[in-house]
Amino acid sequence: MWVMTHVENELNSQPECWTRAADQAGRYRGALPEPGERVAVVGCGTSYFMAQAVAALREGAGQGETDAFAASEFPYGRSYDRVLALTRSGTTTEVLQLLDRLSGRTRTTAVTADPRTPVGPASDDLVVLDFADERSVVQTRFATTALTLLRAHLGLHSDTVVADARTALATPLPEGLVDCAQFTFLGRGWTVGLAQEAGLKMREASLSWTEAYPAMEYRHGPISVTTTGTATWMLGTAPDGLAEQVRATGGRWLQGALDPLAELVRIQRLAVAVAAARGLDPDRPRHLTRSVILAP
Repeated sequence: MWVMTHVENELNSQPECWTRAADQAGRYRGALPEPGERVAVVGCGTSYFMAQAVAALREGAGQGETDAFAASEFPYGRSYDRVLALTRSGTTTEVLQLLDRLSGRTRTTAVTADPRTPVGPASDDLVVLDFADERSVVQTRFATTALTLLRAHLGLHSDTVVADARTALATPLPEGLVDCAQFTFLGRGWTVGLAQEAGLKMREASLSWTEAYPAMEYRHGPISVTTTGTATWMLGTAPDGLAEQVRATGGRWLQGALDPLAELVRIQRLAVAVAAARGLDPDRPRHLTRSVILAP
């Protein structure tokens, strides 16, 4: 008997989670970056890629200079008005170490799924998205829900995004895509972070060979490995001529037509489908745990 995995159940709940997060954005206005603040957004793994997307969106919206860093690579010599940490578990070692070092120096806000974890007392402000918490090691809904909250905070969320997510869940994946041997994801601006996250989802859930690049950079070398059996998926608007160049290699080109965050939902579904085709359990990715907690 087929039983839905945790990751499938969680990724299917994203439209409802996004709606709820957007509705709560006003409640957390005081805890989130204000216009004009110089902000750094940090995270690890999936949260780092969401941080990249948030930083590009915020700066692109004219809200203020915004950088994104892996928590372990934060430049302590720089000055910020606020550091925004994304952490589903609230227990990740690198994030907690960063917040500890910034205590008393820089205002910090943590966005988490579990307020009972050490990230609560470690941060100045706390945003709790417990309704988007997950049982699966592989992140899906928490990451996209946190990004939705921040898009709404920036005035960049709309009901169309949720409708596109429902379309992404209801529409069959392109025929034969599961059989591809290699997957490349491309983005521009804020969707570069989404492309990186798409590649990570495929690696975690299905052990796939995946790559991710800014779309314009793809032509500066990486396109050389594209061939028959390669799928190249564009999140957002593609540069002129890129689709034709990819098709000329014999590779398969997929142009995202939905909101890029909804396209990421389609890719999450692809990761689960490829895992199933390969006899893998996407809830138990190899060598991974739900939170990375390093020994002292």
